[in-house]
Amino acid sequence: MIANSFCRAGRRHVATISGRRGHRRLLGLALLLGWNMACHARARPGAAAPDFKLTTAQGHVRRLADYRGRVLVLNFWATWCPPCVEEVPSLNLLQRRLEGTHVTVLAISVDQDAAAYQRFLHTYGILFPTARDAEAEIPRRYGTVRYPETYIIDPDGRVARKIVGPTDWNNPEMVQYLRDLAR
Repeated sequence: MIANSFCRAGRRHVATISGRRGHRRLLGLALLLGWNMACHARARPGAAAPDFKLTTAQGHVRRLADYRGRVLVLNFWATWCPPCVEEVPSLNLLQRRLEGTHVTVLAISVDQDAAAYQRFLHTYGILFPTARDAEAEIPRRYGTVRYPETYIIDPDGRVARKIVGPTDWNNPEMVQYLRDLAR
């Protein structure tokens, strides 16, 4: 069963704010950060998906344009994120189920530790293409701040759906949705 949770990007910072002035500063900072994140979240349903170029763990250079005519399940994840780890078997099964269709899973890890990433791929027997973006540049272009986060990109390169948190990718309604979108 996949838990209804997610992991935040970055590290935890603990700060102490005291007094009325400190609370106003904190509120101002929160509003500024929220506005900034909203302005940079470019991957909204109906909008063109931001382009990317990456090299997969399998050694292939890929761009968004390579997936034109296909439905792309673009998943952002990390090995240090328990809900991401829990979601992997579901994505593996989805890839196996939809092999030979016009649906492709591509997962981009934000792991900074290349060895941990490679061990994870080997341990879990990942069937779908993956890439590592240690600087999280591609997720940032999409507006991703929590993991896992997935964008369903239609055959025309538009964001059809954004899913925050882990998903049961083999739910019959989800599988049918992806098949219908690929037609």
